Parts: sequence; structure tokens; C-alpha cells
Amino acid sequence: MSQLRLNPLTGRWVTIVADRAQRPSDFAPRSPWVEADPGRPCPFCPGNEEATLPALETTDDGGRWRMRVIPNLYPAFDGDEPFAVHHQGPVHVEAEASGIHEVFVYTPYHDSGAHEGTDEQAGDVMLMLKRRFQQHAASRNVRYTQAIINHGREAGASLAHPHGQLLGLPFVPGEILDEQRAFSRFDGGCILCATIEAELDADKRVVLANDQVVVVSPYWAGTPYELLLIPRSHDLHLTDSDDATLRAMGVAVRDSLQALRAVHGDVAYNLVFHTAPHHYNGAFHWHVHLFPTLITTAGFERGTGVMINIVPPEAAADQLRAARVDA
Repeated sequence: MSQLRLNPLTGRWVTIVADRAQRPSDFAPRSPWVEADPGRPCPFCPGNEEATLPALETTDDGGRWRMRVIPNLYPAFDGDEPFAVHHQGPVHVEAEASGIHEVFVYTPYHDSGAHEGTDEQAGDVMLMLKRRFQQHAASRNVRYTQAIINHGREAGASLAHPHGQLLGLPFVPGEILDEQRAFSRFDGGCILCATIEAELDADKRVVLANDQVVVVSPYWAGTPYELLLIPRSHDLHLTDSDDATLRAMGVAVRDSLQALRAVHGDVAYNLVFHTAPHHYNGAFHWHVHLFPTLITTAGFERGTGVMINIVPPEAAADQLRAARVDA
């Protein structure tokens, strides 16, 4: 069983999962690296379905699967125990890491990625996320679902085959709590609705904009080429958005990654979906963060929490816009 431990200095939970140290690592990074088991078949490729736990949900295309959601073999969160805090001493606080941990194999193609696919395929990825979020919300002990895609070993991927992860948590993580507080104290309505309006007026940091989604390198970007993808419709939860908005977001994710690859090649990245916690009805506006792994987080950033960005977001947006035009 995984375990949550509270950091009393920050008030944030840390997850202790010893079993995940047993995961195989077969991802070849961009620097020379020898696979731990090069003869091992990819468990996410078609024909190797028996290497994974039975699928929770599958979409088919002419008898072949296009997307699969499967339980994680090495879950960080598992079980349906209610969230209960235990005090083991004056500074030792823990809880059971119950919840859900799924793997989302969003393409059958081993050498593909979220930067590829048709508009329909990109949209279908978002509709699958919506269905899984709705399923998680029905679980009595899941308060928040975090969807992520880690691309590249440098960004935390342990398998080469493109995939994402869905983690149903028994608590609301600190990053989301911080965003909730920011939305609640903002006097100008919604932070992200105001951001869309301000960035379109300034026309310096917009990478992509259409009737449903705006992509910017945010004014406050903490890392080079960081992107913020915002649906124009003011919806708290990803599951509140209609299919047209979700499909547009899927296409915006794909196009943003294509622009990033045109500038930097096959760069590692983290794609993070932020939505309001399940059953929360306060101030929020769901959105997506894209964090390319282009620099190393060093001592100053870790010691202070203050990021140093060596590429102004205006310059990053210029390059990414130009890459989209040239594509």
C-alpha cells in the first residue's frame, strides 16, 4: 500500500511508493543509453495486450483498438479507503494513498506521440479524458483527478510508447489549492478569462487563437517555452465543456507540440491538465500547462521556489508562431 506523508513545512502531501522502484525502464533518451531489457516486448503495442491488466475502456477502429485505458501495474494510488489522517508524532503525519491510477495509451503506434494524428484523433483523446474524469468523480474517495503526459525520459517517462496517466487522488493537491485561492481572490472576474482578453489585446505572447482555445506563452512563464492552453468557454471542470471545445483543445495541444518540435526537435515535456476538484463549485477555469524540459531546475529554484526563465515569453511566442506559419 502506498502512503501519504505530510510535509509540515509546506502543508503539502508527499506520496511514498516503494513498489514503483521495481518498474522496468526501457525508454531510450536523447543521449546514448542502453535499454535495461532490449528484448522485452512493449506492453503497450498491439498484440501484447496480455502484458497489461485488462483494459478499463477501449475505443476500436475496424476491429483494432485506437485507445486503451488500463490499470497501472505499479500504482501510486490504489484502493477505496476513505481519506483519514493519522498523527504518528508531533511532525509525523500520514494517510493511506487510496485512489485510482490508470495508464492512458492514446495511440497504438509506438513511434507516434501527441504531436501527431488527425483533428478527429486529437479530439477523441480529450473525449476519453472526459469519460475517465466522470468515472473517477463517481468514486467515493476520489476528490481530484490529475491527467498528465510525460514525454521523454528527461520528463519522467519510463516507457517509450506514447501514453498518459490518470491519477484519482483522495485529496486536493497543493498546486490546485493555490490556483483555487488565486481564482477566489482575483477582483477582475476570472483570471484566465482576463488573461485571454489581455493577451489578445497585447498580441505579443499569443501562439495560437481560434474561436474556442487560446494558447499563450504566459507573461509569468517560469521556464523557457512554457505554454498555457485556455478554453474560451468559462467552465470550472473539464467535464463541463462541450465536445466541440474539448475537440478544439485536443487539436490545440497537438499543434502546440508540433510548433515546439519545429523549434527544438523531439524535446521532452510534461503536459498537465488542471481542472476544478470533483464536486467543487467555487471559482475556477480549467486549463492545460505545457512544460518543455529544456533546462535543469537548480539549487536556487528548489531553495526559493523562484524560477529563472532565460527566454522571455514574448520571444518564445514569436518563434513558436513562426514555426506554425512555416509548417
